[in-house]
Amino acid sequence: MNDDQLLRYSRHILLGEIGIEGQQRLLAAHVLVIGAGGLGSPVAMYLGTAGVGTLTIVDDDTVELTNLQRQIAHSMTSLGHAKVDSAAATVHAINPEVRVVPLRERADAARLSELVAQADVVVDCCDNYATRQAVNAACVQHARPLVSGAAIGFDAQVSVYVTAQRDARDSNLPCYACVFPPDDTYTEARCATMGVFAPLVGIIGSVQAAEALKLLMGIGTSLAGQLQMLDARTME
Repeated sequence: MNDDQLLRYSRHILLGEIGIEGQQRLLAAHVLVIGAGGLGSPVAMYLGTAGVGTLTIVDDDTVELTNLQRQIAHSMTSLGHAKVDSAAATVHAINPEVRVVPLRERADAARLSELVAQADVVVDCCDNYATRQAVNAACVQHARPLVSGAAIGFDAQVSVYVTAQRDARDSNLPCYACVFPPDDTYTEARCATMGVFAPLVGIIGSVQAAEALKLLMGIGTSLAGQLQMLDARTME
């Protein structure tokens, strides 16, 4: 690392669990973020500030006025622009060293397989069940750890799904489809009809970013094998 990097990331380097070695792991890492909305905004921003070397952000949507209540990577000047471009500009404004690859597309199974294979960690910030299942299938196929979050109304959940090939501690760790079977019928809950408490996506997105960083640096204990749920009405 050069002098500017030592200064920029000094508060990480001071942490004994991270140090220079941990920060270098982040600088060399590649994270795939699916979705650049309420969850994807804090995820992309915190991974960018932390110094993750490459961020690939996938989203096919454009910024609308209703997004600005909670999607903090975007602003009034982003209205009508692709969310991935807006998020990339926000990350670059904070940390120009990060390589951001904005992909304005709705990735199908084949495309997800290609993108997941290139990443070290995948963070699912999408808003629909079918995409979550497709992302999970690609992560299982390529044995990539998946950090998954969801939020609607005042309720949210987050977990880490790590396949046995990547984590030899427990061969019984579940994938997303183990917890939410693909053939089960679920009613899609949309923010446009159900609403969402603005800070909730920030809380869950921040947890997702933290879990991704821990996985990349090999520190702490992840949420693998646990489903952490939050009721923001009571903070329980």
